[in-house]
Amino acid sequence: MAVARGGDDPEALVRRAVEALGGIGRFVPHGARVLIKPNLCISGRSYEYAVTTNPWVVGALVKLSREAGASRVLVFDNPTTGSSEDAFTTSGIGAQVGAAGGEVEYVASMKFTPVDLRGAEWLKKTYVYDEVLNADVFINVPIAKHHNLTGLTLGMKNQLGTLRDRPEVHASIQHKLVDLTAFLRPTLTVVDAVRILVANGPTGGSLGDVQKLDTVIATHDPVAADAYATRLFGWTDPDRLLNVKYGAEQGIGRNDLENLKIEEISVG
Repeated sequence: MAVARGGDDPEALVRRAVEALGGIGRFVPHGARVLIKPNLCISGRSYEYAVTTNPWVVGALVKLSREAGASRVLVFDNPTTGSSEDAFTTSGIGAQVGAAGGEVEYVASMKFTPVDLRGAEWLKKTYVYDEVLNADVFINVPIAKHHNLTGLTLGMKNQLGTLRDRPEVHASIQHKLVDLTAFLRPTLTVVDAVRILVANGPTGGSLGDVQKLDTVIATHDPVAADAYATRLFGWTDPDRLLNVKYGAEQGIGRNDLENLKIEEISVG
């Protein structure tokens, strides 16, 4: 895991964190089809409110994927309210994706595909967006923020935006997040903590609930990503976020941060 902090350039944070992991080529082979999944959440919020992923973090990952020789870089999310077109525009993500040479995917209802999650204990069947299923590389890019249901929403919960029927996941959500993560297996998780939402999440609406941390966390381990990100909120036990606890118990990632190699990088 790599954690980059400091400066005022989100792209520099992403680049330094990914470089510390061995470079983008470790995750994106030449010619790969890349799907990048930010958190768009709702339309009508600009990035300053820390409700949606920082657009320059997303843009940096598009650039890195292009530099690695990706054949296609698609950026997708399915907002809970409002249209995906509006959400891409108001968040600022659409503009940065275009500037970086990527493509924006607006939600098309007919592209959700029924899947059986073999081996799942709680979420056995669901509908997943087909561009996610067809990608060679899946990069999950959540923003770190408070959530009124689960306490926090980080990488594992960000994957709900790949589903058609999110309400079905809310019962026993922490177990179902583990099943979904085991199925999707993100290639890389990059947690945007440039600005975090510390209260009234997930939709926010007050700049008073935002803290500017200028931090990016990058790792191949989706459980470890969430475990470390709980520290940003002052949590001393990552297992307080139950998807971390259950994910580690089921072996899809690690929560024993004290035993992991974590490179802390100062930027700027």
